Amino acid sequence: MVVESFTLGGELPVRRLGYGTAQLTGPGYWGPRGDARDAVAVLRRAVARGVTLVDTADNYGPSIAEELVAEALHPYPEGLLIATKGGVVRTGDRAWHIAGRPERLRAMCEASLRRLRLDTIDLYQLHRLDPAVPMAEQLGTLDELRTEGKIRHIGLDTITAEQLEAALELTDIASVQNRFNLLDRDSEPLLKLCEARGIAFLPWFPLGNGSLTADPGCAEVAAAHGATPGQIALAWLLHRSPVLCPTPGTGSLAHLEENLDAGAVRLTAEDMEALG
Repeated sequence: MVVESFTLGGELPVRRLGYGTAQLTGPGYWGPRGDARDAVAVLRRAVARGVTLVDTADNYGPSIAEELVAEALHPYPEGLLIATKGGVVRTGDRAWHIAGRPERLRAMCEASLRRLRLDTIDLYQLHRLDPAVPMAEQLGTLDELRTEGKIRHIGLDTITAEQLEAALELTDIASVQNRFNLLDRDSEPLLKLCEARGIAFLPWFPLGNGSLTADPGCAEVAAAHGATPGQIALAWLLHRSPVLCPTPGTGSLAHLEENLDAGAVRLTAEDMEALG
């Protein structure tokens, strides 16, 4: 049986199949993508379909995705969790710069609050650990922001199980985000740790960035269920672990409907064995 919801940080229930906003921006997550009205329509439809976890980041655009979230969904309905990320600065469509100095993190968080029109960000995720700044300083800044009421819970993006263990010695961590999908399971040790500690795991590239369509095992199971390979990939995540909370992104209403319909796919033990 698939558990439909997860209680993030032990207090915030969300539906496990959420929505990610990266695809609302242009190629390389840079600049706008088409007409902003289309993005607004997708966001509103996601929430109308029952999505309660919307995942964004300050550097998608930059700033554009957060602004679209606010334009489409503010004032936010009760029970909708807006998660965002900071700690990376963009200077071009292929230029990503890790920025974990305390003053930068604070400024980025406060800018996200303004763009999202929030007093408190329910889940603020450090987009990358800065190797040039002690972890204690980076997490200490987020702890200060939490004490000030500007964020409620802390998450980490792209880390190892060992780094999560170290972080948990410093503060509470409510979520992690790593690449994890049917064809890429390198973060399995991290997933096991999240299961043991009750931490949400938001897998990025849950659809394998398009590569799943070439996987014969996935296509076979999809045919048996009258589903698409993408739907099977999402269903596999939902069946694989109760802490996995995929947030597939799209700028297309049709693709959004397809992704969210994956929540109704019920895989058998034989299906899971076939998928490995």
